Amino acid sequence: MSTNSVKQFIRLLKQSPTGAVFNPWWEVDGQNDIARSAPMIRRQQLHAYLRQRLGRAKIVVIGEALGYRGGHFTGIPMTSERLLLGKKPEIVAALCERRNAVNANDGVHRAPLQILMKIKPRRTSKPGVCPNGFSEPTATIVWGTLLGIGVLPDEFVLWNAFPWHSFDRRRGMLSNRMPNKSERFSGGPVLKSFLELFPCNQIVALGKIASAQLYQLGFTAHCVRHPASGGARRFRAQIVEILTRQILRD
Repeated sequence: MSTNSVKQFIRLLKQSPTGAVFNPWWEVDGQNDIARSAPMIRRQQLHAYLRQRLGRAKIVVIGEALGYRGGHFTGIPMTSERLLLGKKPEIVAALCERRNAVNANDGVHRAPLQILMKIKPRRTSKPGVCPNGFSEPTATIVWGTLLGIGVLPDEFVLWNAFPWHSFDRRRGMLSNRMPNKSERFSGGPVLKSFLELFPCNQIVALGKIASAQLYQLGFTAHCVRHPASGGARRFRAQIVEILTRQILRD
């Protein structure tokens, strides 16, 4: 596995379905992007994110589809601008706690843990659209839960069964909708390639749609409650149970 394998994977994302689907790595959101260089920034951020976790990730978490509050503007699934830019105090605190725990274990001082270690994170949405950058509840819950139970940021990797952003044409780009059956089918080859890039023993599916897509591709996954719409507590409990069982087996 190498930088080239990540680049090849990102090139797969160029072939997105037509219709009310936005491809953040290869398309410009004319109304909301800060500049025409936004897709390039998002590609760079996704590349840095994946490369950092290549060969290190132990847990894969698969969501349903990219959201406008998350990957639409960061290029990274289930990762909002505020989270990426360090504007979520609870996530910053969790990253510091994990860093301190690692330092205490081996006595070697390390720099603060970050979502992206090799490049400086950047927002791609216009400040006029959302002054502090977009925040996505699901992203905050997923990151906070995994960091909170002791998983290091490069030990888990996030993706979506449908990798692009499906939006409601009537409401515009700043909306989400469930991908239809044909769209979900088109995301299958990308999902398969992603899981080949990150062959982890633990695959967690957020909700039944992601779980069904994984099953159709022949992958076994733990299906947990999606943290949205009041599911956060159940999601946290299920993740803790899954990882506790893994620790006991190891």
